[in-house]
Amino acid sequence: MTFMYRSPLLACLLLSLLQAAGSDVTGEEEVRRPNFVLVMVDDMGIGDVGCYGNDTIRTPNIDRLASEGVKLTQHISAAPLCTPSRAAFMTGRYALRAGMASTGRVQVLLFLGGSGGLQPSETTFAKRLQQQGYTTGLVGKWHLGVNCERRGDHCHHPNQHGFTYFYGLPFTLFNDCVPGNGSDVLADLQHALQNLAMLLGVGLLTLVCFRVSGLFEVSLWVLVALFFFSTLANAVWYIPFKLLPTWNCIIMRNQEVIEQPMTVETLPQRLLGEAKLFIKRNADHPFLLFFSLAHIHTPLFKNPAFAGKSQHGCYGDNMEEVDWIIGEITEAVDSLGLANNTLIYFTSDHGGHLEDATAQLGQMGGWNSIYKGGKAMGGWEGGIRVPGIFRWPGRLAAGRVVDEPTSLMDLYPTLKYLAQDTQPDRHLDGYNLMPLLEGKAERTEHEFMFHYCGSYLNAVRWHPPGSDSIFKVHFFTPNFSPPGAGGCYDTKICLCHGEHVTHHDPPLLYDLFHDPSESHPLTPDTEPRYSEVLDRIAKAVAEHRSTLTDKQVSDDPHSHGVPNQLAWEKILWRPWLQPCCGTFPFCACKENTAHT
Repeated sequence: MTFMYRSPLLACLLLSLLQAAGSDVTGEEEVRRPNFVLVMVDDMGIGDVGCYGNDTIRTPNIDRLASEGVKLTQHISAAPLCTPSRAAFMTGRYALRAGMASTGRVQVLLFLGGSGGLQPSETTFAKRLQQQGYTTGLVGKWHLGVNCERRGDHCHHPNQHGFTYFYGLPFTLFNDCVPGNGSDVLADLQHALQNLAMLLGVGLLTLVCFRVSGLFEVSLWVLVALFFFSTLANAVWYIPFKLLPTWNCIIMRNQEVIEQPMTVETLPQRLLGEAKLFIKRNADHPFLLFFSLAHIHTPLFKNPAFAGKSQHGCYGDNMEEVDWIIGEITEAVDSLGLANNTLIYFTSDHGGHLEDATAQLGQMGGWNSIYKGGKAMGGWEGGIRVPGIFRWPGRLAAGRVVDEPTSLMDLYPTLKYLAQDTQPDRHLDGYNLMPLLEGKAERTEHEFMFHYCGSYLNAVRWHPPGSDSIFKVHFFTPNFSPPGAGGCYDTKICLCHGEHVTHHDPPLLYDLFHDPSESHPLTPDTEPRYSEVLDRIAKAVAEHRSTLTDKQVSDDPHSHGVPNQLAWEKILWRPWLQPCCGTFPFCACKENTAHT
């Protein structure tokens, strides 16, 4: 009798526990935070994509993302070059605040063996999401530094900036990685050092001949000194520059160098495989994947599956391969049933490189549509206006188009918001995009945007409240060469200082709403609000500068409140900082492709 009496009570208790457990599971599923797949192409122009107006390069997979999601038509990079643009993207702040903006010739990191990079004190969106329990991964290009004081301290490494997993290029893909493609790194300095070494060598040989023949009496000490300087000159030229494929063209898995120098031909397939594997490996819990493609920076790939298939030579072939990669990533998400809980974002780090062309291969840089300028051209629209596509079937309406100004820096606060990160943060220059993306807001929070060329404030755009106009002023512009050209073809890349720019007083003023190609500067006769616009922008500049330290807005690279990471002493090669597999300087290894 006792057993029969207790049995119904026990059954009721067990049933209640099971219901409670089921309720907890259901609740956990309901509040599960979204996954994020961020895809960034390198050097791609906004005009290279079908849904942005290109009708000759086939990009059906990218176009599908836009048709199934939200397309931004005025999505702006914080800088027209990769290192500062990516620093701003990662931190949600202008690159100047992190010391990642140049005052001189060198505007990006040049050597993996340099000490410059994104400082450990910086906060990235990956670090914030990692603190919220996300598994975070970066597959592909980093280009924000590796070491600070010694080989292996990895102070700038992705693992130190919130990425649980890293596979890819700690530097970037560049022409030195492929034999016969020339050099992208300080080519004129290389030639000067090579000529000096040759001159000293010829001088040494001549004096030796004179001494041996007895024509002149040459001191042995003079020959020894000349031999020493000749050897030093050869070492200074040959070791850092001629061995660049070994020093810069490497692949790392987390903090281990697994291939040095890398095999470029198989790089796209390996990066894609790692990205798909990361998604599959983390499908059961919230994850962030930043897939940073090696495309479409030169040297261009020559995948037989795409070679000769496009209407635009090797560049078009590469763009269509990029589109195929996007399709593979989308399929990886969809096939795992993750589509409705995964935000996929597609963009480029800045505009296409107009000056990158050869007689043999033709144009090797991107097309920036109707917009003036391109990569490294300061605030001209072609160098900073990039594709911006968000696809999230479970949250965002399909086919929505947003014409308001937005920024790559907006990803940081957007991801924070979606990851339910409410902890205090530093001053951010980006804004949460979700109200715009979901149609809950019609106006951007970016009333002003500030466009830098290196560390110099180059241009400012103003979207006045209650107006369709988007005014943009240029305080200076790069000097194109030869005269009349649309880029800096003589130097291959535009610079931001000294004789390389022309300052404008009053500044050039355009209305991008009516003149998106920046072809017709406004004057007091053509724009009734001319003085008002200049006055309001001047006040906005003063307010913006007040958020920087006095040292950050100084033109002196040695007086920055944060160390200038692109100063010469930071970027030049140092052997004790060089990542290496094996015993330095005998750095050589190949990836075990059987690794899973």
